Amino acid sequence: MTPERAAKIERMKRLRQPGLGLVLENVNDPHNIYACLRSADAAGVGHVYIIHDSFSLHWHESKRMSASAVKWLELHVFSDTASCMEAVTKRYQRILGTYLGEGAPSLYELDLTESTALVFGNESNGISETMRKYVDKNFRIPMMGMVQSLNISVACAVSLYEALRQRQLAGMYGEEGLPAEKSQR
Repeated sequence: MTPERAAKIERMKRLRQPGLGLVLENVNDPHNIYACLRSADAAGVGHVYIIHDSFSLHWHESKRMSASAVKWLELHVFSDTASCMEAVTKRYQRILGTYLGEGAPSLYELDLTESTALVFGNESNGISETMRKYVDKNFRIPMMGMVQSLNISVACAVSLYEALRQRQLAGMYGEEGLPAEKSQR
């Protein structure tokens, strides 16, 4: 391993955000999943929870699409919402989801420096009714045009980068990092 590569890995470990997670519920298009994984890695997220009730992606074959991101993330794959959210609620203090609902605050009004998991639903139906029971707060991404929703991977990236922006301003990158036992692994 080159010294540059080793330095890049050390930097990544230092910048990971254990208090920021991502949950993807029944996202159908593998390209959307992999785009979300790339955004998660880029924003310093270490844990991604994927719920798919009929999970048919062949991870060993499909990883090459996003191999550069997948190998740096801890993926937790579940076949049902309840078991996934049991794990998520143990790790994060707050669960925020985005779905089309009345009265939801803007993404930009939220404090994303707290321990938070962001939840995104599938391309057609968004977050399920079951998942909504676990979500502490719904939020919306402001839209100025006629279209009232973004592609899941775009919504995920916008939200993660708002968390990144807030956490950077709060001086959190380089502060939390990976716990020592995970860092060595």
